Parts: sequence; C-alpha cells; structure tokens
Amino acid sequence: MHTIDKKSIKRAWADAIAQPATEFPLTQLPILSGKIPDGLRGTLYRNGPARLERGGNRVGHWFDGDGAILGVHFTDAGATGVYRYVQTAEYQAESKADSFLYGVYGMHRPGPIWKRWNQPMKNAANTSVLALPDKLLALWEATNPYALDLQTLETIGLDNLGALDNGLPYSAHYKRDPQTGEIFNFGVSVGSSVQLNLYKSDSTGKIIQKTAFKLDRYSIIHDFVLTQKYLVFFTPPMAMKTLSVLLGLATFSESLLWEPQLGTQVLIFDRENLSLVSRGETEPWFNWHFGNAYEDKDGSVILDVVRYSDFQQTNENLREVATGETHTVAKGTLWQVHLNPQTGKVTTTQEVVNRKCEFPVVQHSQVGQPWRYTYISLLSKNGDIEKDLFSAIARFDHKTETLTEADLGANRYVSEPIHAQDKQNPEQGWLITVVYDGNSDSSEVWIFDSDRLDDEPVCKLELPSVIPHSFHGTWKPA
Repeated sequence: MHTIDKKSIKRAWADAIAQPATEFPLTQLPILSGKIPDGLRGTLYRNGPARLERGGNRVGHWFDGDGAILGVHFTDAGATGVYRYVQTAEYQAESKADSFLYGVYGMHRPGPIWKRWNQPMKNAANTSVLALPDKLLALWEATNPYALDLQTLETIGLDNLGALDNGLPYSAHYKRDPQTGEIFNFGVSVGSSVQLNLYKSDSTGKIIQKTAFKLDRYSIIHDFVLTQKYLVFFTPPMAMKTLSVLLGLATFSESLLWEPQLGTQVLIFDRENLSLVSRGETEPWFNWHFGNAYEDKDGSVILDVVRYSDFQQTNENLREVATGETHTVAKGTLWQVHLNPQTGKVTTTQEVVNRKCEFPVVQHSQVGQPWRYTYISLLSKNGDIEKDLFSAIARFDHKTETLTEADLGANRYVSEPIHAQDKQNPEQGWLITVVYDGNSDSSEVWIFDSDRLDDEPVCKLELPSVIPHSFHGTWKPA
C-alpha cells in the first residue's frame, strides 16, 4: 500500500486555512531572532477570512470566510499580540447553529432555492481595517463596518459613521490624507440603479460630506486613488446578471460577466466637493488594487496599479484558494498609468514589474503625494504560478526601476507588507509582514528594514497560533 505525501498534492500554504483559526487573548510575543527596533512603536492590525468551514461544509469562495483581526502592539515593554473574530450578528447566529445560514459573495444560503430569494448577505467583516483615534473599524464591501476596541479587539457593534443610513456600503479601501487627516472612501450600492457613493470624513472617521453618482452598469470597484485634487476610479468592463442573484439562481460571484468590448471607464471627481470632473475610457483590464497617485507639475495624474488581463481568471483563482488547491493562472503585474484629469483620457500605460504581484502599498506620509517606492507581495522566482501563494515581499524603486526582494524561502508565505515609520528617525522605515511557515505549521511576524529588504529581517516574533492568509492591514503609530 502506498502512502501519499499530503504536501505532494496540496501546497504547504493550504494547511494555514485547513482548520478555522484559533483566537488568542492579549499575549506577550517571544522574540525568535533579532530585536524590536527602538523606534517601532505603535500597532499593526490585519484582517482576513479566518473560518472557511462550518458544520462540515466549506465556503464557496475565499472572500466568504468570517473575518478575524490580528493586533500586534509594540511598546517599550516589547510586543503583545491579540487575535479575535469580529462578532458580527451573522457570525454569532452561525456559531450558535454550527451551520452556515447566509449567502455571501461566492455561496448561497443553505436550503431550497426559494429561501434564497432576495435574502440579505452576511457581513463577513473580513477585508481591511481602519484605525481611528477611539476605535478600529473592520471593513467589508457591501454594508456598514463593525467597530472594535483598539486594544482588546472586542467587538462594539455596527457603526454608520454618522451617515451610512440603511446599511449604505463603506468599502475596504479608504484613503487618508497624511496632511489634512481627512479620510475618503466609497461604496457601490445596487438597487433600481447602480450607485457609486462617495464619502469624506474628518480625522475621527465621522462622515462630513457624501454624494451619490449613478453608474451606467455594475462593475467590481474595489479600490481608488487620491491625489492632491482628485479621487480617481477605474470601472472595469463588467456586467451583472442581477435577476439571477435576486432569484438565488447564481451567487454574486457567478453572476459577474467580463465584457471587454465595453472598455474600462475612468471617473475623476473633485476631492473638495465630490463632483464629477471628467469621465473617459481606456483599454479593457481588471484591477483589485492601486498603489498610489499624485499630480505632476503639468497637472497629469500618475498612478500605479496591479493589472489583470481579465476578471474571470483572478476570480476563479481566488475561489480555488478556499479549497486549498489552485490551478488557474491569474497573473497581476504592476503598471504605471498617466492620465489627463480634465478629459479623463489615459495618455500612457507601462508595465513596470512583470512578475506576479499584488497588494501595492506606499509609505503613509506619501499617500496622494509624489513617491519613489512601491512595496508589493510577490511570487518568488522559483514559485509555481498555478499553485503557489506569495512567498516574497519586494520594493520597486520608480527612480532607478529596480526591484529589491526578500524571498522567505520554501513553504513560507507572506501577507501584504505594511510600512511603519520610525518614531525616532522619520527617514527610517520598517516593513512588517505576517508569515505563515508551512514547514512548522506556525505563524510569525517578520520586521525588515525597508531600505535593506534583501538582508535578514531585523526581528522575528512568534505568534501563539496560526493566522490564516489575510487581505489588508494598517499601522497605527503610538
């Protein structure tokens, strides 16, 4: 009888999501190597789908898992960590029933088809976090965020930020102006028409201005960019079989159609009054995430974005992640785009990193400003594009057009790199990533000098339990 090595069938990353994640209370984190930098003071927060199974059933898509937040507090006394599920009303109901009760992005609610008709979706609270002075928001795409305690991550409850009436959606990809403290965000709502809702908040998160813009079709709009004067959106060429969703014949994910002949729409809004400045059209592509944007001295907007050739492949690849095995190639690469904000016309596009990558981020103090370095998660040079998740982080230098990478080695997988500015020396930056080590089935926090990514990490911290692969995080300085 032959014994089959599990790793030969599934990649080591699958073990991180094979079981629902285990929470842990505020715990001192042991240092495995190096030391915590003296000027690294504040909190790393990360959010991601942590439970992909319930009552013996698996979710339909990676986006469907229940959100759990990791907090790592760096103080003079060392580092402490806490990990907790967001206690949404739906999470509590499903925990009680030990069964899935709701539809989400890629799955139906269980039971006969007529029970799915026009049913509310679960708030998975699993995509990102917004750290405000007095609370942490767990963000999702389709409705209000949940507020949590900044220190303990206890769930406080749904939060409408003073203006998100009737469950208005508040996206996972806000932009915070480092100079004014203003926070800009959006949400796409589907009713008798499709609306792009725009929000401007003060530094406490309270919405002080909002507007709604009618779109001529449904498309996944997951992110946008902020410049000194504008909010810039790209609307990928898509359509939705709305009736199929309402009647429960198709999940939200299955109802989305790729329509490249429509072209990608460009929408530019004035950041002062949230009014439309221009709209244009460019070649078809799909994107989840932007890095950053600014206006040059001629008034052109320059931005970077991770582009895919279509939607279907990236969506299928992300669906497969939840099964523990991927087969679909979905190669997003980093591009730089120049456009004229007055006309909405894209003037140039150029691929700057031709390797599979995602999660582009910049130093917080440079959001909406000229910047030199974009940090990304990257498929390592010897990674399998069909079967592997990201196992390297990298820095792209737009000035010298060079890529510096930290390859973490076999069976180690990274999260989106988060940039933290040193409190004692503003010129010094740190990159923090949560690493799943498939060799030991454990999770760690790795800290790199942002200027020396190809050196060993300056510090590695041990986490009490496995943190499943997550989506987005933030750094809140002390």
